[in-house]
Amino acid sequence: MPKTSRRLTVHPVSLREVEVVRIADLTPGLRRVTLSGAQLRAFTSANGFAQPAFTSPGFDDDIRLVFRYPGQEAPVLPVQRERGVDLPRSPRPLSKVYTVRRWDPAAGELDVDFVKHGVGVGTTWAYRTAVGDRIHLFGPSASRSFPADADWLLVAGDDTAIPAIARLLDELPEGVRAQVFVEVAEDSHRLELRALPGVEVTWLVRDGAEAGTTTLLRDAVRSSDWWEGRPFAWLAGEQTAVRDLRRHLVEERGVPKEDIEFTGYWRRGEVVVLETDGAVPDPEKSKTPFEQLHELTELIRPIAIRTAVELGVPELISRGVTGVADLAGRTESDERALGKLLRYLHAVDLLTETAPGHYGLTAVGEVLTNDFVADSLHPAGVVGREARGIHGLTESIRTGRPAYASVTGQTYAEVRAEQDYEDRYLERLAKFQPALAEPIAKSELLAGVRRLVIHSGGAGAQAREFVTVHDDLHVTICALPAQADWLRRDLPDTIPDERQRARVSVLEQSVFEPSPAADAVFISRALKALPDADAAHALRRAAENLLPNGRVLLIEETFDTDDLDEHDGEADLIGLTCHGSGLRTAAELDAVIARAGLLRSATHTVGWGATVHELVPAATR
Repeated sequence: MPKTSRRLTVHPVSLREVEVVRIADLTPGLRRVTLSGAQLRAFTSANGFAQPAFTSPGFDDDIRLVFRYPGQEAPVLPVQRERGVDLPRSPRPLSKVYTVRRWDPAAGELDVDFVKHGVGVGTTWAYRTAVGDRIHLFGPSASRSFPADADWLLVAGDDTAIPAIARLLDELPEGVRAQVFVEVAEDSHRLELRALPGVEVTWLVRDGAEAGTTTLLRDAVRSSDWWEGRPFAWLAGEQTAVRDLRRHLVEERGVPKEDIEFTGYWRRGEVVVLETDGAVPDPEKSKTPFEQLHELTELIRPIAIRTAVELGVPELISRGVTGVADLAGRTESDERALGKLLRYLHAVDLLTETAPGHYGLTAVGEVLTNDFVADSLHPAGVVGREARGIHGLTESIRTGRPAYASVTGQTYAEVRAEQDYEDRYLERLAKFQPALAEPIAKSELLAGVRRLVIHSGGAGAQAREFVTVHDDLHVTICALPAQADWLRRDLPDTIPDERQRARVSVLEQSVFEPSPAADAVFISRALKALPDADAAHALRRAAENLLPNGRVLLIEETFDTDDLDEHDGEADLIGLTCHGSGLRTAAELDAVIARAGLLRSATHTVGWGATVHELVPAATR
């Protein structure tokens, strides 16, 4: 599975109001705004939730600044919760992400550097704000440590990455070797950076070329001296440039994907400004490519888009295969029929015709080359294959049972039993586990627990976080054979410390069998695929061999009927068509818990708002 050598620390997300206390122009293209205020320290929110002091230990930590909509007196603000924030949907807060350039807890000062970079809400605010102005922010939600186990660092980015690169060099430990490449608009935009004996900095000047249109970064890295040893690459900037640079490192330099961290800070595209103010984007007309792509997913559009992804059309065009005939040959398609598909994709602004019979990707089309998006849309992808069940929605609504087999010829359980699919499914799940497991490991939930049983798709990554924090903890992961096989192959990479890994074992056992004797049984998101009777039976079995004072720790997503969410609705319907179940409401989950003969002794909110239900056998009360 893709991994990173940067350890993750998750922070509670707090909404804070701060004040502009200082403004300085560092270069003609970079302005620093210093923020301060009492809410950077620990405080209690207006709705009564205690919030921790601001922290930012990572060089590329980011925060979201919340701006007013044009013509409005006050911003639309997130709603503070105990461990995170809720974002109103209509309208959503107008927020933009910025790097924490400097955080000085002693002085209570936070520096944010703004690149003078086209027309943008944040840029305009930074160049119009004055000392004494106030603004809201939230984050960072997580921080990552410096890369570990790398012999040297490769750092590359455009103007927008300068704040993170400058902070990286400010905080880089002595003795670390690095090659740094920075692209800027002109010579006067070069910034004085901390000089270190093992660090080589190369400035690349666009010299009049528009941002996002050059290959300066990729060309410079391609022609650079490649040092011996294992590199770790950190890349940031325009999405397409970063994507192409990553491809070069993987395909031409042989750098493993897990040793590359890349972020598309921005995407080149047309910005529509307000008629009344040419320096402010129109928030209704200047939607991001991701927002535009979401609006396209109706009937003909999503089917045509999925067909293009299945054929590999966006990927081929991004690699320079642009002609209809060439695309037909590479995709083994009928040229006339493929031409119809390409015309349609052009009509809905996913493609642009660069010459007669030749196509390029628009900003929205570029999103289709993103690995996660492509996996969701490709019918053989981890998410895409599960979503195929939605074509049987009518049958599932009529019968209340899964329709996946009638659509695909296989039950979803049979699909999950295929080792290749299970491997990819578990790899995707494992990527997101540290953000959940790390806060649990550092909480009081595992205090006094010596033996822990885990039933979870992301069990390996969770076990790593748990045994790292708790030296006397022994973990047994219960899994079906296909998952157990993947875990055994994956654990040496996920838990490289042999002593920690020796405290983790994998047992081929289903959730319907009595769990091994344990102080706690941890079940994460394992019940939504089960009917109520089966889910209750699984919980009953989990509690069967609890040691004295033992408990079941349950994480299960629920459907909030008081705050309807489109994505929850999608997950609910896919769960229905694949499994005959779906997301339960809080009341429905309570009924399953009671049916299992368990009582909820406590609930805990961890990480970014996940709820852990602490369950004990009713007979012990």
